[in-house]
Amino acid sequence: MRVPAAAIHFPEEDRQEILRRIDECLKSGQLTLGSIGKELEAEFAAAHDVPHAVAVSSGTSALEIPLRVLEANRGEVLVQANSFFATAAAVLSSGARLRFVDCDPATMALDPAAVEAAIGPDTVGVVTVHIGGYVPPSIRDLQRICDERGLWLVEDAAHAHGSSYQGQFAGTFGAAGSFSFYPTKVLAGGEGGMITTADDRIAAEALIYRDQGKASFDNNDHTRLGYNWRMSEPHAAITLSQLRRLDEFVGHRRAIAARYDELLADSPLQPLTIPAESSCNYYKYIAFLPDGVDRRALKQRLREEFQVALSGEVYETPLHQQSVFLPYADGPLPGAEELCARHVCLPVSAVMTEAQADLVVESVHAALAG
Repeated sequence: MRVPAAAIHFPEEDRQEILRRIDECLKSGQLTLGSIGKELEAEFAAAHDVPHAVAVSSGTSALEIPLRVLEANRGEVLVQANSFFATAAAVLSSGARLRFVDCDPATMALDPAAVEAAIGPDTVGVVTVHIGGYVPPSIRDLQRICDERGLWLVEDAAHAHGSSYQGQFAGTFGAAGSFSFYPTKVLAGGEGGMITTADDRIAAEALIYRDQGKASFDNNDHTRLGYNWRMSEPHAAITLSQLRRLDEFVGHRRAIAARYDELLADSPLQPLTIPAESSCNYYKYIAFLPDGVDRRALKQRLREEFQVALSGEVYETPLHQQSVFLPYADGPLPGAEELCARHVCLPVSAVMTEAQADLVVESVHAALAG
């Protein structure tokens, strides 16, 4: 591919440092819950201006653990339909009842008006998702609604490392935030996730839940129904290396996004509008296709004729239309259905060149014209 859908970047000096840290783990035998994980937690918390960060095995566990601490199983949790499987799966795994809510076509984010309409007597909380790394202004409306109705708010910030709204970082607007370090993410740790919170109790309980529910590492009294949700020291070493380049990675992604904005100013492909007060990390560069375009055929033509691969959608099929979640569907959600069907994600990475961005737009325009 002349332009791949994604690219993971580990400079030579970072690879050497990662190998050195992993070698230390092997020599010491401390392969989990060690000093590297603690170092990662401290630096991640500092980078996102939050008191607590707890490293766990995945972004999915980073969602489920706070839901368990917040006793989501006492009632119903509202989740936006245009998200990844794990957002809804974590709610069900926590023992809660699941209800899908529509998104706002202007932002791809959870629609505050739809949330207010969906709140019932058994609603205990809301999970919102920062799609593509974008924290929209409506996050303030969600905070207000949850505060007024006595609900907790949890952020699925799997896409949003370093993103912010009005200077406040993703993962700090609700009771807890969850991040993912899957290889496609802005920070590619291989596997792993992070819980962020300002709540001392959530942080303390998360430490218990992630280690099989044990009261402490050297105490076999299990006080919670936890699980093996630990992050290994090798994964912590990889993620720590990536975290230390977060500003560099996000800065480069924003430069590529600015180039796309410039090239698409008069294009039939319309980018998602990001307001000035939102600082997006551009995990995804989202744009909307003209009516009538077959997205699958367009992507195939771009690959075969132009050697340009578009990134995966966020997301191709809304959750309430996916087979496993059909029992929880409660009628159509037109906003999510339209947005999931109409958008594409132009490739962005920490090493993408401006020339590649130019080629992507040229290729998309040629493919659309054809």
